[in-house]
Amino acid sequence: MATEIALAPPQPKQELFFAARERYVCYGGARGGGKSWCVRHKAVLMAARYAGIRILILRRTLVELRENHIRPMRAMLRGAAEWRATDKTFEFPNGSLIVFGYCDGESDVDQYQGQEYDAIFLDEATHFTEYQYATLTACLRGANDFPHRMYLTCNPGGVGHAWVKRLFIDRDFRGGERAEDYVFIPAKVTDNRVLMEKDPEYVRRLDNLPHGLREAWRDGNWDVFAGRYFTEWDREKHVVEAFRPPEWWRWYVTLDYGLDMLAALLIGVDDRGEAYVVGEVYEGRDLGEGHDGLIVSEAAERVKALAAGHTVTAYLAPPDLWNARQETGKSVADIFAEHGVYLTKTSNDRVDGWLAVKEWLKIRRCEDGETRPRLRFFPNCRNLIRTLPLLQYDEKRANDVRNEPHELTHAPDALRGFCVYWTGAGREPSAAARLKLIDKLEGKKRKAK
Repeated sequence: MATEIALAPPQPKQELFFAARERYVCYGGARGGGKSWCVRHKAVLMAARYAGIRILILRRTLVELRENHIRPMRAMLRGAAEWRATDKTFEFPNGSLIVFGYCDGESDVDQYQGQEYDAIFLDEATHFTEYQYATLTACLRGANDFPHRMYLTCNPGGVGHAWVKRLFIDRDFRGGERAEDYVFIPAKVTDNRVLMEKDPEYVRRLDNLPHGLREAWRDGNWDVFAGRYFTEWDREKHVVEAFRPPEWWRWYVTLDYGLDMLAALLIGVDDRGEAYVVGEVYEGRDLGEGHDGLIVSEAAERVKALAAGHTVTAYLAPPDLWNARQETGKSVADIFAEHGVYLTKTSNDRVDGWLAVKEWLKIRRCEDGETRPRLRFFPNCRNLIRTLPLLQYDEKRANDVRNEPHELTHAPDALRGFCVYWTGAGREPSAAARLKLIDKLEGKKRKAK
């Protein structure tokens, strides 16, 4: 290089970021961890080390890109790399390129389709949708010996919160995703010694943030973030150890169905009017590659299997399943009935439904003196437990839930149908009624054989 680049030494967590060799490296999780510094310095180090490498640095908006990266890097690389303002590119004497881009709208990412980059930096990754992320991963290739990696930095919250949390925090991998390709390096403001020394008041400013922002930006808490709809959610209170419920409980199956997803929940209501979600079906093409949608007859059989062994009071479903199809004149509800599942129509008022869910989730003091919610979940209902706390407010409609990412809405939509539906408590039967119930269940088992 024509001019030597002076780089400050990294701090311990930043060293881990620099040394990571996984294909997808995610850094941060809280404010003040030195994320943008890592992006700039790692990109420059790779450009200097690998002659001819192509690197892409992305932010959601041009303003963020200019203020967080272009201006600081122009000062850092003055005399060491040529800045081309038209192309928003640094070209190094060894042929390496650092290209800057932004994706303000969902479709802006399409401009990168067909392009090849050896390394991609997705700064503030939770500001990007899963579609944008997936499109960019296809650009990570090249017929050379350079390391092909994607580096992500982020805080909890934002439109991309769900997919980042799934991959790097929950490590819930699907399709061709491999656990060994992903690593998360957490960093908080307390890991940034330089910032702590130069601006010790920064931590106090984080402490003064409102609930949600404080836990996300200061602590890197992925379960508490600004904009989440169900602030009532507390995993320790809402998820309980599974047990065998008595058959005399009042049982419901509630579902949301389309070719994109069947989400069905088995819910029991005890004699106190408290409900437990004890089982779920969650199948469909929204789960990604390798997952197909269920046709109506298949969905009906899955629902019947979920309810097997229980006397179901009602199978609850949204009104759109009663819309007749032009080609057959039959509705989805008609086809379910042909397979022995007789659906009951629930309210389709979204706001009323979501407010009903909030009431069921609310933690309150009960008559026995304990503090608990009216609705709880068995751990095997993993998709409902995963998606419900990730729902966010719709910015355009007060009190409604944002419908994107769409995959997150299916299981909560099914739950909404139950919560908005009037239900009574279960009643423990008399001895004679219990014997009659046992005979009925035994008869069903013999018939099934």
